[in-house]
Amino acid sequence: MQFFIILFPIFCIFIVGFIAQKALKFDVANLSKMSLYVLSPFLAFKTFYTHTLTSDYFFYIFYIFGLCFALVIIVSIWSVIMKYSSKERCAMILSSCFMNNGNYGTPVLLVFFGSVGFNLGVIMMVLQQFVMSTVGIYYAAKGSRHNDIVSQKDVLNKVIRMPVAYGAFLGIIFQLCDIPLSKSIMTSIGMIGDASIVVIMIILGMQLAKIQIKHLDYPKISFSLVTRMILSPIVAMCIVYFMPIDPVYKQILIVLAAMPTAANTTLMSVQFDTYPELVSSATLLSTILSLITLPIVLWLVGAPIPF
Repeated sequence: MQFFIILFPIFCIFIVGFIAQKALKFDVANLSKMSLYVLSPFLAFKTFYTHTLTSDYFFYIFYIFGLCFALVIIVSIWSVIMKYSSKERCAMILSSCFMNNGNYGTPVLLVFFGSVGFNLGVIMMVLQQFVMSTVGIYYAAKGSRHNDIVSQKDVLNKVIRMPVAYGAFLGIIFQLCDIPLSKSIMTSIGMIGDASIVVIMIILGMQLAKIQIKHLDYPKISFSLVTRMILSPIVAMCIVYFMPIDPVYKQILIVLAAMPTAANTTLMSVQFDTYPELVSSATLLSTILSLITLPIVLWLVGAPIPF
């Protein structure tokens, strides 16, 4: 119950965005662009500039890709057993294999793990954006019901234009070159970057307000939810067990794996018509179910309870 009470204020921000979208009908696409292209790069720069580079980064990259492909294999095996089509399999991959460690994960980590969790959360958010901009787009395009398959050049262009990665890259360059920044400049960067925390949470609420659940395919949605909310943290636990990193970081990575379906997968599924009703339903239902599953995972990993 205490975990629920702590998570509830975060959901209140989602609800504000949900109500605002229902009442005022904002252009969520443009707000998302503002968050992605203006606010988030500053947050990534600040994190990578102030967070000392270590060999742990190689393990983070291994973790994010290892977890994704492990879940893709699980979904693919189940799809073969259930004799799902290739396009249905792609939609289930979008529903199951990409977690919302940005506008949901980072605020949760900030509450439970403080600045240590938040900094690692931003790092994982950048890596997750890269995975979704490559692996995610590939499966969204492959599963298109109109066969609008994007070329490898299109995928590469999307990766190259990903602004969060540039913010992180500049932060790394500035740190390695030991380029000093004045206190006033860092204050400005921090204010812009920190603003993204609340903005992306409100945007998630707005995105959820636009989702409509119609004619649920219970077998597919059920397996997608089990994979995202239960199997994902179990797989993550197995991966981090062999990683020589701080135990607190292992806790954080497992918690991130338990996050609901990434909201961006809904946008991908709509863009490519990859069974958007299935993907959007998984996004909404997993976000709601996380109120139950996430406190359990936080308790199991021994997350500190803030007072």
